[in-house]
Order: sequence, then structure tokens, then C-alpha cells
Amino acid sequence: MNLANYYWYFQSVIPHRICDDIVRYGKSIQDQMAVTGGFGDKKLNQKQIKDLKKKRNSNIVWMNDPWIYREIQPYVHGANASAGWNFQWDWSESCQFTKYEKGQYYDWHCDSWEKVYDQPNTPSHGKIRKLSVTVSLSDPKNYKGGELEFDFRNLDPDKKPNIRKCTEILPKGSLVVFPSHVWHRVCPVKKGSRYSLVIWNLGYPFK
Repeated sequence: MNLANYYWYFQSVIPHRICDDIVRYGKSIQDQMAVTGGFGDKKLNQKQIKDLKKKRNSNIVWMNDPWIYREIQPYVHGANASAGWNFQWDWSESCQFTKYEKGQYYDWHCDSWEKVYDQPNTPSHGKIRKLSVTVSLSDPKNYKGGELEFDFRNLDPDKKPNIRKCTEILPKGSLVVFPSHVWHRVCPVKKGSRYSLVIWNLGYPFK
């Protein structure tokens, strides 16, 4: 899918007190090792954990509190209209609070799947991820590295990588919205801790 805008950002729009509340809340809950879709919810053996960490190394906490959605969802709607995507969506998955400590990262991936969710009797059933949002919760003075990067080439073998650092969301309280099929990564954190919040927004498949 070719796009005029591969992402849309809002700089310093989430109040610092809200960012701090989310971080405190996230730290108060027992975190878990982040996995990728291919590993599912099963218990991993040591080899699987080693293989996983070649792709993704971070810790997460799941949140689904209404006050968090009230802060973030208006910007998803705004980006969807302003960027000209106009995707139809009507449900947000649980929020993923992510901790990236020194040496942690998430290599190249996209958030969307080739199949719809098969979860009868849930709001996700029959839907796909359409819009992803990442919120920066940390002051950039408190960490180095951990840059969010996009690759806009759509895996076209005749094109060179078209990598773009999303520096616009470095200020605390900034966020970026992008179509869930766009490839992206979080570079390794070199110093300190980077905290972010990710939400995937769902709708029925494109027609």
C-alpha cells in the first residue's frame, strides 16, 4: 500500500503528569518478557528465549484503563483524518507499556497480521490492526539510543532501504500514529531507560 504519509505525529501533547502517572502505574505492576506473535502465550524454553531476544528484548505490562484511552484515542482519530488515511476502526487493544533498559531493543517488524482475529464473543473478532500509536513517556535527557525508526520501502527488492528516524517524538508526551503494516524498529538503548506506550487500533478488513 503506497501512502502519501507514512506517519503522523503530535509533539508534546500528553501532559507530563499523565506520562508520569502511566510510568508509575506501569512500574507498580509485575512486568513480563515481551514476545513476538510467532511465540504466542506458551512457556518458552531457553533456546526459544535466546532466539526471541535476537529479534526483541524488552519488558512489558498490559493496561486497559479507560483514562489512558481517553488521553490517546483523540489523537489517533486526528492523525487518521489529517494524514488522509481515513481507515475505518472501532476498537483499541490493551495498551502495552514497554520498558527498554540499556541494551534492549525491538528489531524490524510490522504490527499487522495477514489474518483477522479469530476471537468469538470479543470486540476484536474478525478485525485487523489498522493504526498503531507509540507515546513517548520519558524525558530524552534520561536515556540515549532507543530511537524509533521506520522503513518506507515496503520491502521492494529494487529499492534501497528508506529508513527515517522519528525524531519528532523525542520530547516527552509526544506521540506518533502510523498504519500498522509500516515496518519499524526500536534501536538499542545505550544508556538509561526508555518508557513508551503502544496501542493497536482495530477495524474490519479493507474492502
